[in-house]
Amino acid sequence: MASQSTRDPQQGRLLLLTAILFISYLCIGMSLPVIPIYISKDLGLSNVWAGLGVGSAFLATIVTRGHAGSLSDRLGVKFAVARGLMFYVAGAVTSLLAGLTFHTPFIAFLVLLAGRLLLGLGESLVAVGVIGWGIGLVGPARSGKVLALVGAAIYGALAIGGPIGLALLDNVGFTAVMAIGGILPCLGLLAIWLIPGVAPHPDAERPPFLSVMGRIWWHGLIVCLQGIGFAGIGAFFTLYFRDLSWSYSALGLTAFGSGFVLVRVLFSHLPDRVGGLTVAAGSLALETIGQFLIWGAGDPLLALAGAFLTGLGCSLIFPAMGREVVHLVDPHLRGTALGGFSAFQDLAYGLTGPLAGLLADRAGYGSVFLIGGIAAGAGFLIALLLRRAERTAFQ
Repeated sequence: MASQSTRDPQQGRLLLLTAILFISYLCIGMSLPVIPIYISKDLGLSNVWAGLGVGSAFLATIVTRGHAGSLSDRLGVKFAVARGLMFYVAGAVTSLLAGLTFHTPFIAFLVLLAGRLLLGLGESLVAVGVIGWGIGLVGPARSGKVLALVGAAIYGALAIGGPIGLALLDNVGFTAVMAIGGILPCLGLLAIWLIPGVAPHPDAERPPFLSVMGRIWWHGLIVCLQGIGFAGIGAFFTLYFRDLSWSYSALGLTAFGSGFVLVRVLFSHLPDRVGGLTVAAGSLALETIGQFLIWGAGDPLLALAGAFLTGLGCSLIFPAMGREVVHLVDPHLRGTALGGFSAFQDLAYGLTGPLAGLLADRAGYGSVFLIGGIAAGAGFLIALLLRRAERTAFQ
């Protein structure tokens, strides 16, 4: 890897960007299983509130992705990433304060909610900025590779962040998890100054945001339906295992992330080589099987196998659809389009938490994964239809 980076400086810079994104998402990964446990056990609130606590960060990104993309296009991706990392720090510090007011559950939850919203804004800016930065460094022809690396960083961080967060929660408490989540983005702030920025497009003509979204919304919907399965694992897999008194509850995100990273390492070239819609259809079929396996599992090993299959399936959907999006818009709209595209994934993460929590209260935790399987199956059908329409258009 070192010799490759020496021959291609942009490759080395892309890897450093990937590392910065990994560090930022490690903060999210550590908090994903910790937040619902803290809200439901320490604050004594219901699963609906636990789901809202998890999902609020992703809801914040839904309303800020367009801003993040526009900011990246107008002022530069480096500026967007730096500002996003600062919001990460602010969100972690605010969430830490919630841990100091846990004796008043309502106040603690409101403070925590504010911290999660700041974290969501930071995530929006960093993710969109890094994607645009990476594509600007290596060119749109390698956009699939950039998005594959971005996804590997995100889900790799989520995979190891969950067990780390739970271990810290059990040994040093909630506030320590939040404190570390405030320190890690500072490392990213130091690292980004080593990478040259990409020239912005401040004066280019820009169509309305909704016009850009109209070109990409079917591809975004596929990513949204895919994200429901992962969001269910992130928010409720640990509680699902603990409710059934099963062992290995901390390994849900690890199993998911292992499958995810495995596919990214071995098959990240496929979207650029065979096309995004073909890859997405096969991937969604795998995710559907994985979600139904978790739902119907009679023991923890089968459920973990389902999480692993879900990871295999989710791995290439975002880069596959992102590749299609990059080729549907002009370069000066790339950040805006990717911001809007990413918002569909945030929509899945943001809504799944509270809605699945409501469902879990009434029908049990297993029902969360039944809905995840149905959603992935719907995404599979849409991918097939888009693929057929694409082939018809070229005939």
